[in-house]
Amino acid sequence: MTTDTQHPVRVVQLGGLMPFVREWLLERYAAPGLADLDDPAGVEVAVVGGGAPAGAAEMDALPDLRAIVNFGVGYDNVDVAEARRRGIVVSNTPDVLTDAVADLAAFLVVDVLRGITAADRFVRSGAWARGEQVPLTRDVRGAVVGVLGLGRIGTAAAQRLEAFGAVVHYHSRSPKDVAWTYHPSPAELAAASDVLVVLTPGGAGTDGLVDAAVLDALGPEGFLVNVSRGSVVDEDALVAALEAGRIAGAGLDVFADEPHVPAALLEREDVVLLPHVGSATTQTREAMGRLVLDNVDAFLERGGLVTPVG
Repeated sequence: MTTDTQHPVRVVQLGGLMPFVREWLLERYAAPGLADLDDPAGVEVAVVGGGAPAGAAEMDALPDLRAIVNFGVGYDNVDVAEARRRGIVVSNTPDVLTDAVADLAAFLVVDVLRGITAADRFVRSGAWARGEQVPLTRDVRGAVVGVLGLGRIGTAAAQRLEAFGAVVHYHSRSPKDVAWTYHPSPAELAAASDVLVVLTPGGAGTDGLVDAAVLDALGPEGFLVNVSRGSVVDEDALVAALEAGRIAGAGLDVFADEPHVPAALLEREDVVLLPHVGSATTQTREAMGRLVLDNVDAFLERGGLVTPVG
């Protein structure tokens, strides 16, 4: 791409942004992808999507970079500490996806307890027509649902589950001003829960937080639901726990090496598998894209961000 010296490129795209976001960035800022950029000089803002990395290498490639705008509420793909060291500010897209992700978390809890998608497979397989009986499932009402990470999304998910009649417990870095029962560690929360719902941020601080000890505490009658990041759950430990019957099942929207799902999970009837669709509604993704534009506009016009992180 040849850069007009009167209209230098100030914004660049990194990673797998949605087509409409790419189009908006091209129309509004003439923002190319990094691979199409002839001269990185003058590029002040990088818009990152699809979990693409924004680390030291990407920052080195853009010597005038001053802001990283992440399409997503999670920003473990961005080396925030390195950005801060270089004086680069970082934003994400909080709040606008809270409802969509909280909805999905609640629906996965209902699914693992009531076996909704398993029952769908039962019908489609012809088992019902052959006179077979679908196994009985468990009530949501009265079930103890442990929310691991009571931030915006965790709180919204807990409210939805409480409306179903579930009893909410939680763990976070410190107790919150809520009526729900607090537990001081993930293992203690798991031991008290029928379903453990993982809603913590990703990143080094939570890598492998749900390990074999937490899964053993959840126990053979307990279910795991993960809608945060695949890295938060020790996937090998999860597979081992399922195969040994040390937990009852799982509902997973995220995985350690997306889009690759462990082969051991694919044929299990006690696991619900989704392709990382927590925020994947038309309205939510559009709102995320508009917040990305708001952040880019704010930085280029005023040198600040609408939703800075850290």
